[in-house]
Amino acid sequence: MSQNELAYTKLKDRVTTLVYKPGEYLNTATLMADLALGRTPLNHALHRLATEGLVQIIPRKGVMVAPLSIDDALHMIDVRVVNECLCARLASQRITQAEVRQLALTAEAFDNAVAARDVAQMMNCDREFHEQIADASRNPVLIEVLRVLHARSQRFWAISLSTSGHVSEVHDEHRNIVQALASGDADAAEAMVRHHILSFRQALLSER
Repeated sequence: MSQNELAYTKLKDRVTTLVYKPGEYLNTATLMADLALGRTPLNHALHRLATEGLVQIIPRKGVMVAPLSIDDALHMIDVRVVNECLCARLASQRITQAEVRQLALTAEAFDNAVAARDVAQMMNCDREFHEQIADASRNPVLIEVLRVLHARSQRFWAISLSTSGHVSEVHDEHRNIVQALASGDADAAEAMVRHHILSFRQALLSER
């Protein structure tokens, strides 16, 4: 992995898991010490994250982690529903049995993280779960669109985790999605993914 890619991956992980808080200003010197990386790859990563809406580069002030807005989250969920339902239909017809097994293992890893109360790992497992479904669609344009959407929505995921009962709902939703994809039923896969995203939406709204 190149230094630019390493800086992007490390920085993105800290932003999406809320290590760096929404509205927080990021100092390059501090980031260099924190991530053990040089100024050039970090600047490259910050500009890349700015294009994805995760940070804001403000003239004469610096770089700020993008604030969270529930309204923005709801707009993003509208877009996710359309794109992820399409993704589910494609994946149901193209996913391999090996990919189904890996998806089930990722769902199990999520459950283990819940049992350990490891929020960062829960978030990582959920991200991997959705990325694996996207990869199974075999559509590179859709994969890239969903990668950006997932990164932007993951910070809201931390909010929904605090909602009573939502984590147990995610357990069931993951299992239902895996089952629908394994069966090759496009309608069921779309329905299960739609339900999963709208459940996330409801959890966010209950925190308003």
